[in-house]
Amino acid sequence: MNYRHAFHAGNFADVIKHIVLVRMLTYLQEKPAPFRVIDTHAGAGLYDLTSSEAQRGGEWLTGIARLMQARLTDKALPLIAPYLDIVRSFNPAAELKAYPGSPLIARALLRPQDRLTACEIQPEARKQLIDALRRDTQARVVDLDGWMALPAFVPPNERRGLVLIDPPFEAKDEFERLTRGFVEAFAKWPTGSYLIWYPVKSRRATDDLARSVAAAAATSRPAGKCLRLEFSVAPQEYGGGLVSTGLLIVNPPWTLVSELKLILPELEKPLGQGGAGRFRIETPHP
Repeated sequence: MNYRHAFHAGNFADVIKHIVLVRMLTYLQEKPAPFRVIDTHAGAGLYDLTSSEAQRGGEWLTGIARLMQARLTDKALPLIAPYLDIVRSFNPAAELKAYPGSPLIARALLRPQDRLTACEIQPEARKQLIDALRRDTQARVVDLDGWMALPAFVPPNERRGLVLIDPPFEAKDEFERLTRGFVEAFAKWPTGSYLIWYPVKSRRATDDLARSVAAAAATSRPAGKCLRLEFSVAPQEYGGGLVSTGLLIVNPPWTLVSELKLILPELEKPLGQGGAGRFRIETPHP
């Protein structure tokens, strides 16, 4: 699969991933000690929803646009609001025209003592990300392949933080590379939190990934916890587009499962296509 983000920015997969990212970073903010965010495949940073790429598929219309119009319960709204507030901050005219990618969402949640390392090797995307973070002393854009950066930048000096692994899945062996990269990084930094995104197209590939990540986490001392989340907006059709997204969360905040059980049911109706979406949360077995 080839996941060019300019075509998909703000879609249902982004919504799920970025809500979880915000919840994890919000938890890290609760302690005064500094933390580091490492984004291995950062992308362009900010996406123009009026561009020809975004307009071609219009995926944001059934993603972030629907969520911003949804009525949320009093229990879920406080958990989702920080994410929506960040998106709104890039759309001051109250008209949805731009969508922030993961590095800008993470940057919005950094305190003065926290830092961001964003890796991007695609020249045009890297240039756009540099422009978006220009003269920002807390954020560094690195021209380095994410798979090389993953073991190279851990553990960070802060010793607390989160690694976001969100590759474009352009290569046929991307799942295998993801597994190898995580295992190598986790061996060096078993106390860090990891958020791994994957497209759900092949059940065998995703199950193998989940088992491998869970097995690596289980071998650390103390053993790391692994959480698996998948969200589907429609039944999978052979040769069809992406309708299911997955996340593996290693060393999740202890509050995350209970928060997701409040958040995800609220997303089923607005994000579902032709009916309510479906989600599952589980602890994968090695």
